[in-house]
Amino acid sequence: MTEVKVLDREGKDAGSAELPDDIFDVQANIPLMHQVVVAQLAAARQGTHMAKTRGEVSGGGKKPYRQKGTGRARQGSTRAPQFAGGGTVHGPVPRDYSQRTPKKMKRAALRGALSDRARAEQVFVVSSLVEGDTPSTKSALTALRQVTKAARVLVAVAREDELTWKSLRNAPEVHLLAADQLNTYDVLVNDDVVFVGDALDEFLGVQGHGSASASEEEQA
Repeated sequence: MTEVKVLDREGKDAGSAELPDDIFDVQANIPLMHQVVVAQLAAARQGTHMAKTRGEVSGGGKKPYRQKGTGRARQGSTRAPQFAGGGTVHGPVPRDYSQRTPKKMKRAALRGALSDRARAEQVFVVSSLVEGDTPSTKSALTALRQVTKAARVLVAVAREDELTWKSLRNAPEVHLLAADQLNTYDVLVNDDVVFVGDALDEFLGVQGHGSASASEEEQA
């Protein structure tokens, strides 16, 4: 296992945490990560776009001019595709863009993305970002900047950590996610990954691992 420092609000050493090698030190499969990201973005599409065919455009029931004698090509409707205001040929229709992606593929892609960030020393663990019991965006951002200067930061928070949720949910430079909702796309699109409080343990619990924090028994 890889051991990383747990930082406090001031960016100082406040302990250590262990990152399991089978999650944070695996070989990144780039084609797999690409496939999973494309599938995730495709699933987010509504697919409600639609263009009308010539049979669905209103009007055009009258023949625009007689069949012969005009010197022009024969036409039966002004709603044919070649006319302005006419129908669309082979236009988009409502469809489902989602792709089937097995859970094993999603997990493997996420582990590859996290391993890439961990090897670049872009994974951080922070004990807390807010002091006291009152949410404070200014205080949380100040503490976060003691940990990372990245322009885009993914902050993983435990679901019960309402203090951090309320403090960072409106910060545009921070992407806030529950620890059990980490995904390949959000890890890759952000520069650094920061686990706050019990978020790392919660994430490892979902992945089938125990606590990540260094045991107090070992420190005693």
